[in-house]
Amino acid sequence: MNIALIAHDKKKNDLVQFATAYKHILEKHELFATGTTGLRVQEATGLSIFRFQSGPLGGDQEIGSMIAKNQMDLVIFFRDPLTAQPHEPDVSALIRLCDVYAIPLATNMGTADILIRALEKGAFSWRNIIHKRQGE
Repeated sequence: MNIALIAHDKKKNDLVQFATAYKHILEKHELFATGTTGLRVQEATGLSIFRFQSGPLGGDQEIGSMIAKNQMDLVIFFRDPLTAQPHEPDVSALIRLCDVYAIPLATNMGTADILIRALEKGAFSWRNIIHKRQGE
């Protein structure tokens, strides 16, 4: 499965802690992240992560492009709802794309915990069906 990891500045430490706790699950999948978030997670966990640009420089849009091509299976995006973001339209577009393409999206630790445990138990096998259909 392809998993995107994104975090606003005040949530980066939370995502690093999350990735550290669930490294044993995440290491079995292809990981993608926006620039600084990916670097922080990579340094803390040793996980292999493809890093896009930082969010404000287009990283959110690069991940959005993968979603639009149905090449992303799960998005974990720890948002900071209390701080204005200069690239808020990009954030909104990313969330909208997840809704349009039925990509599971966690915007906080609680939801991310549920989704990552579901991933571990094989609950995302329906995504394999979608990938097979695309190959036909």
